Amino acid sequence: MKIDSKDFRVRPADKVKLQDWPTSVDPVFESKKDYQKLLEEHVAQLSSLQRLHYASNRYALLLIFQGMDAAGKDGAIRHVMSGINPQGCQVFSFKQPSADELEHDFLWRTTCRLPQRGHIGIFNRSYYEEVLVVRVHPEILRAQGLSLELRDEKTIWEERYRSIRDLESHLYRNGTRTVKIFLHLSREEQRKRFLERIDEPDKNWKFSSADIHERKYWKQYMDAYEACLSATSTHHAPWYVVPADDKENARLVVSQIVLDSLDELKMAYPKTTAKRAKELKSIRKLLTK
Repeated sequence: MKIDSKDFRVRPADKVKLQDWPTSVDPVFESKKDYQKLLEEHVAQLSSLQRLHYASNRYALLLIFQGMDAAGKDGAIRHVMSGINPQGCQVFSFKQPSADELEHDFLWRTTCRLPQRGHIGIFNRSYYEEVLVVRVHPEILRAQGLSLELRDEKTIWEERYRSIRDLESHLYRNGTRTVKIFLHLSREEQRKRFLERIDEPDKNWKFSSADIHERKYWKQYMDAYEACLSATSTHHAPWYVVPADDKENARLVVSQIVLDSLDELKMAYPKTTAKRAKELKSIRKLLTK
């Protein structure tokens, strides 16, 4: 079954209602063996495209992963990007801001980690936390040191969406392509994964009592995601809503999205100049003596 990444793309100006987006779809693989084969094929293609991306050195690719706890962000990054050369790829995970980070604007800490040309940058959570978890918990906003005028909850979210769109437009104009993936997990599947983390000793480290606390705010998070996806999915920085209840299926969809995103770039290996060709010919003569 062919995966069409456009099926998961949020069109600009769409009003997103997550209840209309499935958390589970028919698998694109027929068996575990078939899944492994498809994933290996995708990883091999990604490895080849990444070498071309690195050599051409014209664009940067920023992949942003967002989702509820246990949605599979870590696993998707680990499996999909397993064949990528670490020299051309960097992964950053953004948790609670430090005291130093809170002294800057909300985009500062992630802007410092943007990928350079020829590289792939991966954000496990991102500046979008500032219109998600901060919106669900306005007490965090009140502790960020902003003036009363700047943290007016009637206007701040639209202003932050605007700042994000402006940043992503700026990045696009300067050669950075931004691809944003929301791993869409059902509340029931999250419950099952939390139980696995409790019941399996080698997964205990993944579980935190804070995860259960945040689960109480499920509806508020879904509302925040809907508003965020609706306001910030654009032609040059699209959101993709990936059904995440089936981890293996989600990884295949994510890998296809990344493949298509790289494929859209006009990349080519650098051509050798006449002068360089002459130089290489002279060196070859020396090496063959």
